[in-house]
Amino acid sequence: MAVINRIADFDEDMKGWRRTLHQNPEFGLECHQTAAFVCDRLREFGVDEIHEKIGVSGVVAIINGQGDGPTIGLRADMDALPMDEMTGLDYASQNQGLMHACGHDGHTTMLLGAARYLAETRNFRGRVALIFQPAEENFGGAKHMCDEGMMDRFDIKEVYGLHNLPGVELGSFITSPGPLMAAVDTLRVNVTGVGGHGAHPDECKDPIMALVSMAQALQSIVSRNLPPMEQLVISVTQVHGGTVDNVIPETAWLEATIRSFTPEVRDMAEKRTREVIGGLAAAFDVSAEIIYDRGYPATVNHPDQTEVALEVARDLSGESRVDGNGGVSMGAEDFAYMLDERPGAYLFLGQGDGPYVHHPEYDFNDEVSAYGASFFARLIERLNPATQ
Repeated sequence: MAVINRIADFDEDMKGWRRTLHQNPEFGLECHQTAAFVCDRLREFGVDEIHEKIGVSGVVAIINGQGDGPTIGLRADMDALPMDEMTGLDYASQNQGLMHACGHDGHTTMLLGAARYLAETRNFRGRVALIFQPAEENFGGAKHMCDEGMMDRFDIKEVYGLHNLPGVELGSFITSPGPLMAAVDTLRVNVTGVGGHGAHPDECKDPIMALVSMAQALQSIVSRNLPPMEQLVISVTQVHGGTVDNVIPETAWLEATIRSFTPEVRDMAEKRTREVIGGLAAAFDVSAEIIYDRGYPATVNHPDQTEVALEVARDLSGESRVDGNGGVSMGAEDFAYMLDERPGAYLFLGQGDGPYVHHPEYDFNDEVSAYGASFFARLIERLNPATQ
């Protein structure tokens, strides 16, 4: 892969940044120490503007190029996961119960590397908006930043992001135009009946029986209400009720994750979920409180911007290591909120063999940083070439 020579020159610096970030993970919107580290590096690089505390702890930094042109956004997420690390590394997490198990420490490093190069060379027109975002994993930090008017405030015209991908060849790129990752919704059903002695079920209104039937019947939405060529996942992930073998409880509850790609399927899934749960509650003579939380929307790449990004990836990695029809994932990503507001694209960047993301033994491969930084830098130079 044709990593930019200047970026390769400070590869050891990037490794140091990444490992410092890895040792100091932060959760959700409260990524203040991480943001401070980012801002310190950006000041060292000589970026033109730094704007802090957008979306609680998010950062947007501006680098001006040579002459007028559009502003292109590049995004990296900063937050970690609430889990214990089991890597045994000498730079393992120092914050108990928190771990960079998804590589956001690496994503931040890649964007910092691109920032250093772009601030030095400025071989582009217009402006770059470097977006360092908190709370991708849990609280929709991208939505918080967009809701605060980030896109309009900085006049961002297009926006791009990268995510590392273990198990895929180092330096390879995978993406697809159109839907890439799913919308994710969460269902909770609280069932209330009449409890009593397990030896006398006729005197009870059993919430367990109702809940089990609901869990089974939800699968009929996928198999009987959805055209075979459409995609929908409904997974019941929690079922809770009861305390002892001889008591029928008064209450029980379940939770499920529901994932789809189009607004039409998403609406249908919610409508049928409410109808199925309501019908079974009536059949079992219990009450059912339905809490249906719409989470991240589907991540949908814009075709023109995806093709430009793929051209840059091919120039860097070669045709054989770029898959522009990589299919879709039922995983979710809050970069979707940015793509809802502006055209752009999201790509996966292979990091070689190793544990998958969200595993307690996962670690970002430091060899990836120069590749990601080079991609971001070349993308800006391709989109806004300098006029000399």
